[in-house]
Amino acid sequence: MSTATASPTSLPADWRDFLALTKPRVMSLVVFTGLCGMLAAPVPIHPVLGFTAILCIALGAGAAGALNQWYESDIDAKMKRTAGRPLPSGRMDRQSALHFGVGLAGFSLVLMYFAINVAATLILAASILFYVFVYTIWLKRRTPQNIVIGGAAGAFPPMIGWAAATSDVTLLPLLLFALIFLWTPPHFWALALFVKTDYANAGVPMLPVVSGERTTRTQIGLYTIPMVLAAIIPWPMGLAGQIYGITAAALSALFLAFAVQVALRRSEPNDPMIPERRLFKYSILYLFLVFGALVADRWFA
Repeated sequence: MSTATASPTSLPADWRDFLALTKPRVMSLVVFTGLCGMLAAPVPIHPVLGFTAILCIALGAGAAGALNQWYESDIDAKMKRTAGRPLPSGRMDRQSALHFGVGLAGFSLVLMYFAINVAATLILAASILFYVFVYTIWLKRRTPQNIVIGGAAGAFPPMIGWAAATSDVTLLPLLLFALIFLWTPPHFWALALFVKTDYANAGVPMLPVVSGERTTRTQIGLYTIPMVLAAIIPWPMGLAGQIYGITAAALSALFLAFAVQVALRRSEPNDPMIPERRLFKYSILYLFLVFGALVADRWFA
């Protein structure tokens, strides 16, 4: 377990600090992909139940984020990107963060179980446990493959949304899981390339720190290829229609072009790494647009 100590200057936490614990930016993508999984399902769900399911997904994601920050407060304190978070800045003590995270997780699972169904509850529980125990506690500090294996945690939401509507999981939500799973390494490694000094200072074995930029760039290119296939394959398999297929193909082609540019270039000292930043930013937009196209295809085709 992490043994980070709180900052000597202890300031009172307010609601914004608790909100920050949930990683709202990450949560927005989690909620959106979960919602799209639900709306793409062949079985309609009552709006009230649908809202409840999405609320549970949001609370579960927030719980995972809070427990991640509780465990990694020592790492966060050493990184410029995260030093202002509630725990390393001293605005909140670790015990409060732990109780908040556990409470959110428990409430989200109980609500999902009683309001929705067992299948969605089990997948939500798996996503929380995987992110906290497998990624945060086991992998993050031990291996440069942390984000590869740990990426599964962020790939569960479409399956949860689908299961909330149908009480089961079929091939399409599994392909959506694969898409996010394969998207995660190029997305995070693009970020890691321009914040690798932060990771090095914190002792986190991210791929650019352990294996260097050249290997990281190559891996970004290699992982993008199966990601593109996972994004497009629902169309020829008849699981999605033309709206989704054409949109996913066009967006994936642009993603591949950006990834190839990152993979083939060599950076210089003090390089602003504009292609890497562009790939990172586009990767977020990419996932929103691809999943949005899936819903548009389901409702308007």
